[in-house]
Amino acid sequence: MRQQTDVVTAMFDSIAFSIIRSFIDRGALQLTLGDRPPVTLKGRHRGPHASITISNRKILWRLVTVPDLAFGEAYMDGHLTVPENGLEPLVDLLMTNSNSRATHWTGRATLQIVNALAWLRHLNPRGRSRRNVAHHYDLSDALFDSFLDPWRQYSCGYFHGEEDTLETAQVTKLARLAAKLDLQPDDRVLDIGCGWGGLAMAIAGCAEEARVTGITLSDHQFSHACNMVAAAGLDSRVDFHLRDYRDQTGHFDKIVSVGMLEHVGPQGYASYFAKIRALLADDGIAVIHTIGVQHKAGPVNRWITKYIFPGGYLPSIGQMIRHTETRGLKVLDMEVMRGHYAETLRLWRMRFLDRRAAMRRLYDARFVRMWEFYLVGCEYFFRRQHGMVLQLQLAKDQMAAPMSRHYIRNRENEFKDRLWTLHLSGN
Repeated sequence: MRQQTDVVTAMFDSIAFSIIRSFIDRGALQLTLGDRPPVTLKGRHRGPHASITISNRKILWRLVTVPDLAFGEAYMDGHLTVPENGLEPLVDLLMTNSNSRATHWTGRATLQIVNALAWLRHLNPRGRSRRNVAHHYDLSDALFDSFLDPWRQYSCGYFHGEEDTLETAQVTKLARLAAKLDLQPDDRVLDIGCGWGGLAMAIAGCAEEARVTGITLSDHQFSHACNMVAAAGLDSRVDFHLRDYRDQTGHFDKIVSVGMLEHVGPQGYASYFAKIRALLADDGIAVIHTIGVQHKAGPVNRWITKYIFPGGYLPSIGQMIRHTETRGLKVLDMEVMRGHYAETLRLWRMRFLDRRAAMRRLYDARFVRMWEFYLVGCEYFFRRQHGMVLQLQLAKDQMAAPMSRHYIRNRENEFKDRLWTLHLSGN
């Protein structure tokens, strides 16, 4: 009887290995199941090589049937282990071969089910929006301070060259946003999704008499932003509110929104862009900075929406343009930032790993593995897949901004000088 069981077990293992092999078109995966000898699963083409050890057959079959959840969960829980520095090659292999999943009937079946129900994950009414924001952004200050720059910019920097540090790239990004807003000294500015307040303070530093209003749904971010602006002596010109963008009123000369559209969901795009138009002055400028995809938009990876960004959705360029056009907003400028976020995430990951021991004490080993998987996964989404960052400059009046783009670089340099003065003085 035991011999028969062993034969059946070996047969099912062989089937599972065969299915995983069918997912690998480029590169190779060395897979060890428990204490069995390793099996190497090779693709048809050259590519990354990775090694994993799986604790049991239940995990093996989850990798086969629900790989978009199972790899991350198994790594978090310690059921999937890699050699030292082996997580990056594994994620590289997974991202390189992500399109191969649908070549096997198991992949096609699970994708059809997941995609059919995905719209439910992307609904973001007011109550859910606030809970989703709290899930990620109301974590410890020590966590975000472990890898972010002093401005607490939790979006991609702008790198002019390989020699740029994270701090340099983030100051450049802040200055570039201010330049695209064509900031004037007495502008009224709205920052939708203001985070910890760094961008709002930077705008106030770039335009001496500007008044800036920042809104967020995160209690933690709101408290930090208020404290930071008070310490910098800017609370007479910068104010923050715990407020859903849908409830904002008034008129503003400039509107900026960074890393916010990803949390709106496709069902909310019409109201989002309609709200921007309603709040924007007739001669005003809005700049929207968002992660997007360079193909037809689809559901976000389930592991990301379950553990990191509930309700998250990444739009395509076409989706955004369709909604700006139907809401009476004109596109004055559009910049696709390719690779900037991959480099930002790499630098974040290096900093986070340098403080891994402190993060384990603050949370636990499972949380640290989850965060590491998140950072490296997102990095390779931008390196190997279709991720990009898009900056849209919008207005009601197509003559609201200078006709030549030269002003962007000129004013970016001007604003960078001002921001470094603020930064170096500790404000």
